[in-house]
Amino acid sequence: MFLFAWLKPNASKLNACSLKKIGIFGSPNTGKTSLFNRLTGLRQHVGNFPGITVDVKKAIVEIEGESFQVFDFPGAYSVYPKSNEERQVFETLKDSSSSGYPDIGVILLDITNLEQNLLLLDQLNDLGIPLVVAINMTDLAKRKGLSWSLEALRKTYPSCVFVEINSRVGLGLDRLKKAVKEARQIQDDASKKPVFFESNEERQEDLLRRNDKLKTLAKQVITATNRDESISPLDKLFLHPVLGYFIFAVVLLAIFQTVFTLAAYPMDWIDMGMANLAELVSNGLPKGILTDLLADGIIAGLGGILVFIPQIALLFFLLALLEESGYLSRVVFLMDRLVRPFGLNGRSVVPLMSSWACAIPGVMAARTISNWKERMTTIFVAPLMSCSARLPVYTLLIALVIPDKEVFGFLNLQGLTLFALYALGLVSALLLAFIVKLSLKNRERSTLILAMPDYRAPHWTNVWSMVYNKTKSFVVDAGKIILAFSIILWAASTYGPDGNVGELELKNEEGIELSGSALQSAQVEESFLGIVGQQIEPVIRPLGYDWKIGIALLSSFAAREVFVSSLATIYAVESDEDPEPIIESMRSQTHRNGLPVFTLAAGLSLLVFYVYALQCMATVAVVKKETKSWSWPIIQLVVMGVWAYLAAWLVYVILS
Repeated sequence: MFLFAWLKPNASKLNACSLKKIGIFGSPNTGKTSLFNRLTGLRQHVGNFPGITVDVKKAIVEIEGESFQVFDFPGAYSVYPKSNEERQVFETLKDSSSSGYPDIGVILLDITNLEQNLLLLDQLNDLGIPLVVAINMTDLAKRKGLSWSLEALRKTYPSCVFVEINSRVGLGLDRLKKAVKEARQIQDDASKKPVFFESNEERQEDLLRRNDKLKTLAKQVITATNRDESISPLDKLFLHPVLGYFIFAVVLLAIFQTVFTLAAYPMDWIDMGMANLAELVSNGLPKGILTDLLADGIIAGLGGILVFIPQIALLFFLLALLEESGYLSRVVFLMDRLVRPFGLNGRSVVPLMSSWACAIPGVMAARTISNWKERMTTIFVAPLMSCSARLPVYTLLIALVIPDKEVFGFLNLQGLTLFALYALGLVSALLLAFIVKLSLKNRERSTLILAMPDYRAPHWTNVWSMVYNKTKSFVVDAGKIILAFSIILWAASTYGPDGNVGELELKNEEGIELSGSALQSAQVEESFLGIVGQQIEPVIRPLGYDWKIGIALLSSFAAREVFVSSLATIYAVESDEDPEPIIESMRSQTHRNGLPVFTLAAGLSLLVFYVYALQCMATVAVVKKETKSWSWPIIQLVVMGVWAYLAAWLVYVILS
């Protein structure tokens, strides 16, 4: 796995358990992760809405000549959990012997939203951990006409060290480091014995007890305000009950048109480059199994990883621009009312729309959803959105079975069919989300707590951080699984009961030795993959498919678009660059009884099958990574596989 070695952190540093630990805490949108990036130099995603940080990140930092282990805890409004993010904070803090329990805490307060942030400070202060209180977003507060005094905060929390910073642009970091060293001299207050209430009644009573004090304190800190509370002209436009949705639709259209158009060029270059590399290796090294493994297994697998990078990077670059500008938070607020009846919330919209380009970044984007049930629901249904990898399959099959003619005088029938497939995926995703909503039991109440950030120019450091982090996450984590599956599929198509099928000299019915694509097609038939395809023919025959289509279905699990190249190989077509030879060969295919294989019923059955089936191992790998369990992707495979089979069977029966 040499490809991934350079991306791994220095394990020796991360295992330095003897170092003092600094925990960075804060409510969502307080600039916590920006501060962590500034302190450590690591690149993480910085979001404008809650739940963006899911895992606890850590790194080694030099502060005033001393090394510290710094932990970036997920955003939390309280130590008592109402989300997975807050639960991680709770589980760490309730056990002082845990590996992540901090010796020093740094908590960020957004001075523009102080009252909401004070609860977490009050609770952390009761733990007796030495605290540095970083007053953040002071520049934004000044632009809003706010003025403040920290005297009341210092009197209320005399053991805390206070400092003003701007984590977004890195101002005040030196002051913060000196404050950490000052807090380093403060010992844990042993007289404070924190009590974590177990029952909801006790927690609610504790919250009511703190609220009045914190409201009074916030009013004492914010001494004057000239803030303009009127709605901005842009919000009147973007949040309009009619125009808002239209503007969002135009923005989405522009994003995905850009992704489809621009990403296609580097994807083609990568695909061509990996193909040329495989050919170079195959021709340049001695013939043998190791050369075949390297050329057709490993290099092909790496190509299956790298080819997704342009789409992922470009899509998240555009989404980062929307996040950094403040627009994406408005979209979340706008769409929440529409999707909530289906078990989703406003934050589900971006992941689902992203999945039209590729389900991989769509699943990864679901990290922005703090509610566990809604995040799992979004991840579960995202693959039903027809991604760009389905497009070659749709194009081939539509050209094969749908006439190229106009309806109503101006609409192309093939274009209408393509639109219907995308619409079917969207409607089905909402239907499945509603079913999952009824199936999942979760006590966590779904709420949308969203602080609207001001409109601002994107900060390029944060934009590139998001792109880098998401791309790296895919290559390192999902890439390993994709590469492993690619090698397995290569082995299944290379070997058969008689050994290496590439060494078999096969003949046709007249006894003439086969060559070229015809030989390759026959060898695939003799492989384990071909045998499995023939074994499953009785299962797929009710859908109108033969064993050759079965092989293509199995092969396309590597990537849906492999369906086309698999058929080109199986039907002995010399080149799959031009679809016409494949289409003509497919039209001539017959079952053993002489009836044609690719009828209108069989073609539409295949199209519907690909709308529903989870034919993408890269998506399986990413779902496993994001859910931290094999259970979810396995359930996805089964549910969508059964749904695809039944829907395809129904279409075939009705149209036959």
